[in-house]
Amino acid sequence: MTALAGCTTTAAPQAADASPKPAASQAPKPSTAESEAEAGLPSGYVDVGHGTSVPAGSPEGCETPAYIHITGMSAEVTGKVVDQGARDFASGTVGLDDEGTIVSYTVAPGDVPTVVGERLCIYNGIMLATLNHTRDIHPDQVLRLNPDPAVTWVPYYNPNEAGEGFQQIPYQEAIEAMGRAADAGNVDTMRGIWNDTLRAMFTDPAVIDQIQKALDSGDPAVLGQMFS
Repeated sequence: MTALAGCTTTAAPQAADASPKPAASQAPKPSTAESEAEAGLPSGYVDVGHGTSVPAGSPEGCETPAYIHITGMSAEVTGKVVDQGARDFASGTVGLDDEGTIVSYTVAPGDVPTVVGERLCIYNGIMLATLNHTRDIHPDQVLRLNPDPAVTWVPYYNPNEAGEGFQQIPYQEAIEAMGRAADAGNVDTMRGIWNDTLRAMFTDPAVIDQIQKALDSGDPAVLGQMFS
């Protein structure tokens, strides 16, 4: 109802209804298929974050597959990393935090990234090496599986702003050297590599400033995620 200009409209009081009210009934919980349809997902797919969807139950046996997202200067693993058990080409050891969450994986001889991903319910396990700043995984390497998306992640193959003709090999060698120094807790070595080699390979002042501030603070956890 709309009141006329300059007039006040008062609703007439209604008598209390003393009759018993029927019990409220809850709407049926939507099925998984209905939830997926409402989310705009194709049938049989699940959302893994950042606008990405993957086939449900893939890798095999994984209800909520994990997914490695690498975008610009950020890295994140969404979904749930679950250990489905050692197998051929994925016989390494998982590392747990105090709450029992899988946060790392130590590579065994013969391990293959895609199979490690299948074991750990990571849909794109082929990205494990890139996530950990290496071209491929190697025995005794400790793979980080829980990067903090709020912490800068330095690209492995080349800076995002690299132009045509950029020399990738020297850059990757410097990144791997930074990673080894980070794992050893040797911040002074990292600062030396940065000043002598790596800094000149970046051209974006904002990126240079991010990395410089992290090296100045010397936080091993932050530097480890950035480079190893």
